[in-house]
Amino acid sequence: MPQLGLTMTEGTVSSWLKQEGDTVKKGDEIVEIETDKISNVVEAHEDGVLLKIVAQEGDTLPVKGVLGYIGQPGESVGEPAAQAAPAAPAPTTPAPAAPAAPAQAGKKRIVVIGAGPGGYVTAIKAAQLGADVSIVENDKVGGTCLNVGCIPTKALIHASSLYEAVINDAEKVGVSFTGVSVDWGKAQQFKKSIVNRLVGGVEGLLKANGVKKYVGKGIVKDAHTVQVGDQLIPADDIILAVGSEPVHLRFPGADLPGVIDSTGALALDKIPASLVIIGGGVIGIEFASMFASVGTKCTIVEALPNILPPIDKEIVGIVQADLEKRGITILTSAKVESISQAAGGLEVHMDYKGQKQSVQGEKVIMAVGRRAMTAGIGLEELGVAMNRGKIVTDDHFQTNIPSIYAIGDCNGKLMLAHAASAQGVAAVEYILTGKGEYHAETVPSCIYLNPEVASVGMKEEQLIEKGIAYKAGKFPLSGNGKTLIENGGKGIIKILADTKYGQVLGVHMYGPRVTDLIAACALAIRLEATVDELITTVWAHPTVGEAIGEAALDVFQNPIHWPPKKK
Repeated sequence: MPQLGLTMTEGTVSSWLKQEGDTVKKGDEIVEIETDKISNVVEAHEDGVLLKIVAQEGDTLPVKGVLGYIGQPGESVGEPAAQAAPAAPAPTTPAPAAPAAPAQAGKKRIVVIGAGPGGYVTAIKAAQLGADVSIVENDKVGGTCLNVGCIPTKALIHASSLYEAVINDAEKVGVSFTGVSVDWGKAQQFKKSIVNRLVGGVEGLLKANGVKKYVGKGIVKDAHTVQVGDQLIPADDIILAVGSEPVHLRFPGADLPGVIDSTGALALDKIPASLVIIGGGVIGIEFASMFASVGTKCTIVEALPNILPPIDKEIVGIVQADLEKRGITILTSAKVESISQAAGGLEVHMDYKGQKQSVQGEKVIMAVGRRAMTAGIGLEELGVAMNRGKIVTDDHFQTNIPSIYAIGDCNGKLMLAHAASAQGVAAVEYILTGKGEYHAETVPSCIYLNPEVASVGMKEEQLIEKGIAYKAGKFPLSGNGKTLIENGGKGIIKILADTKYGQVLGVHMYGPRVTDLIAACALAIRLEATVDELITTVWAHPTVGEAIGEAALDVFQNPIHWPPKKK
């Protein structure tokens, strides 16, 4: 029994994922355990055979207690002191599907299809509000974000950033290293350990809240029935949280070996010497920054005139300059026409600002966006309103069929994990209480570069388009002590406020840990706070956060820690 937390003293065997006699590989999930109502999965630490199961399902063991034995075929295992009854042999034929669990009397029945960050949060919230909740998932809980998106990406970004810091910054602060290198295999193991722990945690939370889980593809048979395999699950309301998948452009060579998407990029077993990344949006830029940190030569090819189109243009200009200083080549207004094989990798052929050009890379990552996974789940047959593959909903995330709702990536409103979670909570509160609030203007956008980018609220272009009179306050982080310590002063904070009352309308940041700071600014927008209220807030020193107060001062006055503006 592994110790999975500092305070853990014992754990309970929830279910065996392998049976006695099964061959296992290092990293295979073999047994699920529970502690403090949270589930975790134990992996095999070596290749071999599961020789003996000692702890049966339901048994509670102290930390370091024996769960079972893995060894080589034919190896004998001694009998433990307290031997439980032998495990039942694995069935040789699939068991018949169990009938859907009976509904709890008097409770509203809600079925959620998809257990990503939108779906599982929705299911838990519905259960907390007293509903009888079922969730359907065809793969691992946590969805794209937890398994092949947000979390694994950030784990590898963390690993690569540590390496870059040692190589570039350690000597500056008096720390010396020799023989520093990156073990990408260990970085991948670290990524997997984080993912597995969080997946187990979500499983445990669903169980702890009494959510019934069905494994398989959920198909909407009618307005009040979901089919999973040969089971029919009745529902008063159905919430679709089916997520999205990477878009694959179609042109000659797009299917060549070595052309991968974001999922494939996260699974690379070694660091490529060079990469061509098609797409200069958030996903493409994060991968370029991450691999550049560990020495990969990266080229970004973007069809639009600018990278990161959703982000404030002034911030983008600073970010692009910093990326190029780090050796990343950025080609905008570049339309890819084909990919061909080349010595040592692949060659991407493009129309670059009216000229034919090509660039080579060991691998090519296609990072051109995502599309809703709405096909094949019964929506067309049922007449659910769609718009270019996305589910059309109202402000409560209700479709044209009153008992069916759609949240997250599949409705196309905003493809962010935290937006999906917030939409799900709002939808289920509306279903169960008649109320439910979702404030799109407070949804932050975060980009995990080195340093980070974060944004919430309106951009200058939007304010101009809407005819809103505004003023901008800016504070360069070269005037912030904590940022000077951490990255030499790289970054800026920019606040947009209306001229009449000074109400905060948008905040845009580039700097260390701004993805954590942006929550305070989202709250300011939610509460209709003014720059005066940001100014009179006491910000801790020394922190990056105190620069928010300085930027607020710059809207109508002058920052304390920056020379006065020339009149």
